[in-house]
Amino acid sequence: MEKRTLLAVVLSVVVISVFYTVQALFFMPQEPAGQEPAPVEQPLISETTGSPPPALTVDTTQEPAEPGDTAEAAPIEEQWVTINTELAEIILSNTGGDMISYKLKNHQDGSEPVEMILPGDREPHAFTIAFGDMKAEPVQSLFHVNRLSSTSVEFYRDFAVGANGGEAGQFRLTKRYDFIPDEYMFELTVTVDGGNSVPSINFSGAAYTLAFGPQIGPSFEKLDQRYEYRQYLTLTNGKKRQEKVNSNGPTVINSRATWAAIAGKYFTFIAIPESAQYEMAFSTAPEAGLSDASRFFMVRPPLNSSRTTDTYRFYLGPKSQNDLAIYDNANNAYKLRDLQLSDIASTSGFLAPLEFVLKWLLQLFYRIIPNYGVAIILLTLLVKILLFPLTKKGSESTLRMQTLSPKIQEIQTKYKDNPNKMNAEMAELYKKEGYNPMSGCLPMLIQFPIIFAMYNLFNTHFDLRGAMFIPGWIPDLSRPEFVYSFAPFRLPILGWSEIRLLPFIYLASQLLYGKVTQTLDQKANTQMKLMLYVMPIVFFFILYDVPSGLLLYWILSNLLTLVQQLTINKYLAKRKAQIAAEQAPQQVIVPKKKKKR
Repeated sequence: MEKRTLLAVVLSVVVISVFYTVQALFFMPQEPAGQEPAPVEQPLISETTGSPPPALTVDTTQEPAEPGDTAEAAPIEEQWVTINTELAEIILSNTGGDMISYKLKNHQDGSEPVEMILPGDREPHAFTIAFGDMKAEPVQSLFHVNRLSSTSVEFYRDFAVGANGGEAGQFRLTKRYDFIPDEYMFELTVTVDGGNSVPSINFSGAAYTLAFGPQIGPSFEKLDQRYEYRQYLTLTNGKKRQEKVNSNGPTVINSRATWAAIAGKYFTFIAIPESAQYEMAFSTAPEAGLSDASRFFMVRPPLNSSRTTDTYRFYLGPKSQNDLAIYDNANNAYKLRDLQLSDIASTSGFLAPLEFVLKWLLQLFYRIIPNYGVAIILLTLLVKILLFPLTKKGSESTLRMQTLSPKIQEIQTKYKDNPNKMNAEMAELYKKEGYNPMSGCLPMLIQFPIIFAMYNLFNTHFDLRGAMFIPGWIPDLSRPEFVYSFAPFRLPILGWSEIRLLPFIYLASQLLYGKVTQTLDQKANTQMKLMLYVMPIVFFFILYDVPSGLLLYWILSNLLTLVQQLTINKYLAKRKAQIAAEQAPQQVIVPKKKKKR
């Protein structure tokens, strides 16, 4: 029994000794070994007096414990956190608590998902925080990670601050990301907590700067304003406006914007701050490894309290009416409404209403037959049917012009030395005959706005991106097709690297159309001949690189107009014979006189 008692005492002493040893080694606060790095001094400007108090220093390399707590061991290596939603795969890093990847699952860039955070030569870091204004360097310290759920994660770290001649303090920076499974908008919450040791935060007139960059995806060779571009937009007082951004440095938005956006051809980044009091700016300053950069900054005003929580919402996704419109009618997880985000996908200018109607019709036909190539054919057919009365009237006007041609030539010859008198006589002739010279040009004048609206529609309508018409030939109606590529070699002067078929079909249809619609006086007129044959060739080179959807529309329009014109020509031939019969001199039949008996 005594042996057992003795053994129990020895074991108890050993256990207690090991417990206190482990506690001393791993759980008791310890002074950092070695000399501390020199702190970076930044002035803290007092908002109440305007006079600078003792300079603050922020040490991002050491992590002191909060008063009364034990210090957690600082992370020693980078950690990645992957979050998957129905729409995106997001990768976050504990280096700064930043986002380094945001891939869209439902949209492809070649064979890979579209990457919305486009990197340069360095690993991209979006949604960085810098203590101070836009000139301050982003924090790249390692943060602690707290995985809250499958779609939420929190990064936090304590930072030491001190004042020359004063006591040192510390504050905690927390960045929390919350994603919605079926939306492209997510929430970033930034909390700064100074406890009792840091009553206010003010570095160079700002608390911190939240920044996005270096560029939005997908990847591109260059911003040529045709295949890819960048627009910098804001909503101010309920109106969308495009901001002019220079490449020398950040361009501050001189308004209290509800939101700010970097919009590409098909994808966009949108920032929606909780308060409109933040200073916002865009920058296109060069970035290593990127031909063009697009950065966004949001500067948080100085903090007058020891703790604040700021909420920001960001949209990273397609510039699609369907995806953006849900934030205009509260049909979203955040119950946001009247943000007018769909304006980012809308065209502005005097052709915008026409483009809206054409888009609505195109989507209507697509719902009937889910192929945008077929939808374009049906839309072209509808447009030609609607314009047929004007086309017919224009052809009748051309025939009327031919019947008046002898009288017009007579006036031109008679008054060739007196232009004013000639114009007056011509006007009188038109008035007398009830003829409007512009009536023959009206169908052509109406066609041009439709063509320009179609070009913009096929070049920017999101649903046409990657819309296939004929597999192996026209895989994307929003881009030019080709049947043979000899890239990277390019033809001198022209710069072509692909042989396209649709431009040649367009040229043939345009020449055939011109030949069929050519009148007798045009055949005899050298200038008109040049217009009929030279202009299609000029347009061939202009339209060589336009979206294949536009060329498909134009070719079909030419062919349908050709059929219309052949039908109208038959009608005009009968009409011409009728007019000739009516204008022919009538033979007067004189009754024979009866002979007197």
